Amino acid sequence: MNKEKRYEIFRRWREANPEPKTELNYSSPFELLVAVALSAQSTDKGVNKATDKLFPIANTPQDIYDLGEDGLKEYIKTIGLYNSKAKHIIQACKMLVELHDSVVPENRKDLEALPGVGRKTANVILNTAFGQPTMAVDTHIFRVGNRTGIAKGKNVVEVEKKLLRHIPKEFMVDAHHWLILHGRYICVARKPKCAACLISDLCDFKEKTLDD
Repeated sequence: MNKEKRYEIFRRWREANPEPKTELNYSSPFELLVAVALSAQSTDKGVNKATDKLFPIANTPQDIYDLGEDGLKEYIKTIGLYNSKAKHIIQACKMLVELHDSVVPENRKDLEALPGVGRKTANVILNTAFGQPTMAVDTHIFRVGNRTGIAKGKNVVEVEKKLLRHIPKEFMVDAHHWLILHGRYICVARKPKCAACLISDLCDFKEKTLDD
């Protein structure tokens, strides 16, 4: 795919959705960190149901640390892998209190040092909470990058690097959200909704379902 096509793809997404946002509910970088940590192998809707009850009770590192693992589990037990997630979140809260004055770091090294925070989670925090031009490649973005031809790669790191290299700078801060929303609602895994797609004429996918 050439740079003119890529530019037009992101231009159309921006025109249709000028201020794309995460679908996770949060009102601070710390709330976002907790929500993203809970979202692995879970839906945003499911995470929001849990955090809508948790955050009014505890929404700082100290507050959640004070709940303890068992206390936190009561709020998140509807979410997959809640035992390990509770353990990691409590450990991360302890580190935030002791090492960072309860402030979420704005750099990758310190974020990835927190238990349960990998490269993808760090990228989401840096991009969504702090407006940095990072790219968190999940299954949706991996699929969209490969299927459309915007950024093809055998693994998430390859796709991430190509997206960072090829997406025009003016679109970088919002690109993560446009890509994930496109993968979640249009370019879905089994039967992509090509007939409803804004970029179907620019996409490299050979098996388009335009007559749906």
